[in-house]
Amino acid sequence: MDEQEKFDAIIIGAGPAGTACAYILAREGKNVLVIERGVSAGCKNVTGGRLYTYALELVEPGLHEEAPLERKVVREQIMLLGAGSAITVDYLDYTFKQDIPQSYSILRAPFDEWFAGKAEEQGAMIAPGILVDDLIIQDNKVIGVKAGEDEMYAAVVIAADGINSFMAQKAGLRSDITGHMAGVGVKEIIELPAETIQQRFNLAADEGTARMIIGCTEGIQGGGFLYTNKDSISLGIVFSPESAAKQGKSIQQIYQDFKMHPAIFPLIGDGNSVEYGAHLVPESGWRGVPGKLYRDGFLITGDAAGFCINTGTILRGIDLAIVSGVAAARAVIKTADNAAIGPAYVKELEELGLIPTMKMFAGWPDIVAIPRMAETYPRLANDVVRFMFAVDGSVPQKMPKAMKNIVKRHISIGQLLSDGWKGVTSV
Repeated sequence: MDEQEKFDAIIIGAGPAGTACAYILAREGKNVLVIERGVSAGCKNVTGGRLYTYALELVEPGLHEEAPLERKVVREQIMLLGAGSAITVDYLDYTFKQDIPQSYSILRAPFDEWFAGKAEEQGAMIAPGILVDDLIIQDNKVIGVKAGEDEMYAAVVIAADGINSFMAQKAGLRSDITGHMAGVGVKEIIELPAETIQQRFNLAADEGTARMIIGCTEGIQGGGFLYTNKDSISLGIVFSPESAAKQGKSIQQIYQDFKMHPAIFPLIGDGNSVEYGAHLVPESGWRGVPGKLYRDGFLITGDAAGFCINTGTILRGIDLAIVSGVAAARAVIKTADNAAIGPAYVKELEELGLIPTMKMFAGWPDIVAIPRMAETYPRLANDVVRFMFAVDGSVPQKMPKAMKNIVKRHISIGQLLSDGWKGVTSV
């Protein structure tokens, strides 16, 4: 093989991780090929929500100012749904708007396409509509990839091909995902006039809301989300497929019931559904990250590496994907010895704070997995607040007795103590 035919890096997947990596490598003069199985970057992605801008600034300072972002998130909300009621905790912070805003809502299809275009401007080669079938391994080192009859070679191959990464499996770094490792995410984009969104969520023209929702999956482990875009709303749920299968619930019915809840429907009423899809979401946090993130000539990034955090109140994946792509690029640039790229990659992940952050939230999946978190506690909280506000002319019970009776209607003291202990030890 002629050395001129060899790329410095082949990246599989043009999502945030792969594109961030390609952008930096190409900017630094590396010969980079990005292979994307979709007909264009972002065309098959239904993930969406928010981007924490610090990650994009790691790629290039000021880059977020060019990006097709939607609304600056200034309202952070947590909603607990009861059977016919809801509690919404609304945190409003206008400092999130100053200088570089903390986060924006985004739509992945236009964002991914724009980001891939920026990588091409730096000199990266994007090859869409190509499915990578296998890795080329020689002397226990990954030296390239196979796509149909074609073989392409590189000093390093970087897998950014999503949660069910076939390349990571081919490399022997992870097995096929199982039901307890991933959640099923269902998302719909509902078009509404910008003015309507601003009125319903009490926002100014450039402001946005991010809302995490608990108690919306009919007792099945999981939760919901709502993000306001410029002229649409991203609404969805993420839940455990194992838990859903045990209860015999259909995805469509769970989601439809959620949309029709009296606290949700007024927010989306009169809207026009323009996109609907489902995808897998890493749910295990740090425990779902493979024991090894590399082998000679090969790295795994983003969802392929399990880099996702879900605490029930924050859902992070896009920013971690970008950070991992930055780490991979820096490792390749700084390391002359190809055999040392893997350890250098892990060192960069540590220094950029990704691994320490993942470890800090390692126990949170245990809290999310408490069976009563999905329905019992949200309904209990709603009953407590109902007691506090309800007035019917009768003499109310004293607060301690009323609280005790409400708790007993939903859960035993033993269960409450057990769940409390699990929560404390998990964080």
